[in-house]
Amino acid sequence: MYLTETPLPKLICTLAVPTIISMLVTAIYNAADTYFVGRISTQATAAVGLVFSVMAIIQAIGFFCGQGSGNYLSRLLGADDRQKANEIAVTGFAMALVFGLCVAVFGNVFALPLARLLGAADTTLPDTLAYLRIILIGAPFMMCQCVINNQLRFQGSAMYAMVGLMCGAVINIGLDPLLIFVFHLGVPGAAIATVCGQIIGFIVLLIGSFHGENIRLHPKNLRADWDNILQIMNGGLPSLVRQGMAAISVVLLNRYANAYGGDAAIAGMSIVTRSMQLLSSALIGFGQGYQPVCSFNYGAKRFDRVRDGFFFCVKYGTILMALASALCLLFPERIVAFFRNDPAVISVGVPALRWQAAALPLMATSVLTNMMLQASGQGLRSTITSSARNGIFFIPLILTLPPLLGLRGVEMTQAIADVLSFLLCVPFAAASLKRMEKTEQTQ
Repeated sequence: MYLTETPLPKLICTLAVPTIISMLVTAIYNAADTYFVGRISTQATAAVGLVFSVMAIIQAIGFFCGQGSGNYLSRLLGADDRQKANEIAVTGFAMALVFGLCVAVFGNVFALPLARLLGAADTTLPDTLAYLRIILIGAPFMMCQCVINNQLRFQGSAMYAMVGLMCGAVINIGLDPLLIFVFHLGVPGAAIATVCGQIIGFIVLLIGSFHGENIRLHPKNLRADWDNILQIMNGGLPSLVRQGMAAISVVLLNRYANAYGGDAAIAGMSIVTRSMQLLSSALIGFGQGYQPVCSFNYGAKRFDRVRDGFFFCVKYGTILMALASALCLLFPERIVAFFRNDPAVISVGVPALRWQAAALPLMATSVLTNMMLQASGQGLRSTITSSARNGIFFIPLILTLPPLLGLRGVEMTQAIADVLSFLLCVPFAAASLKRMEKTEQTQ
């Protein structure tokens, strides 16, 4: 009754506020390594930026299992099938644990060729390897944390999810300066701080899942059921594609930045990527507040609430991104210099930040369209929209523009991809909303 009867603005804001805080906190402690490592050297900043794509892949697999299981269990709860929801929750967690262990083991075995593939040059290779190996050890905790976080959100327990992420963030931000500067561990210290934060966050989230009416992650509910796995794959594939493409795009971005500007260009583009992640995290948190409303009401066949919630989120999400855009356009030098006050880094980061800020207001429509399609179980359409920004459009552009325009092409690629992604998402959203309206009329 809570998700189907509460007035939408109040419901979405109630769910979104803790989720926005969670996303902001996550973005802040992701950016913390970049900030503190930026006090060491440009090469260290570049090394952390190179490993960011690996962290994106780890998170992509975690969200694949978490969004897939969370979406489906929310629809099952909407249809009052709690036993099946229990099975889905445990299956999603087990998948993440297995994937995480595989990444931790095989990633460390092949760490050197992986670092080279990421674009590490001789100047950044030692720091890249040191940071990469430790981050890979934490992969099982990162993935399982993503699963529990998403499952709690989709059950309407966004507050528990927020507390778990905030605990991990506080640990990471507190340990960064201690390990890097007091114990003189340098770049490895930043990686240790990140993994410790992920472990603490995972433990707190796991405890939160056993409170209230939340689904319990009990081994007795684990079933070797291919239908469950396929449902998780269908719901989670858009997240995997979206974040997997983001990881590939970061690798390509770093390689072209290195080719046209060296370590300073990699550092500058990494700072812009982290800044955009921080600014867009509020939008993503807002959208994630809408997702359980969308999936639960879709399962309950309350399509009017799915549509009204979508328009509410797009309206205020666009306003939010317009304010963030203005901030970046007014103070680009200060934002980049905050992370690394190096003239060579600033000369690359400032124009790139301006380009991306100009397209930022369009992101609300793109992100929320993808979330609506995913939460309502439209796997193929949501996969297409999720892969547009960092795949369908970004990859051809990054392969084309830098050879034509040099470093300027690297700086402007993401902004152009954002505009094209917006133009693709608008008709997808319109078609889906119209189809729901027709279905409602025939009921």
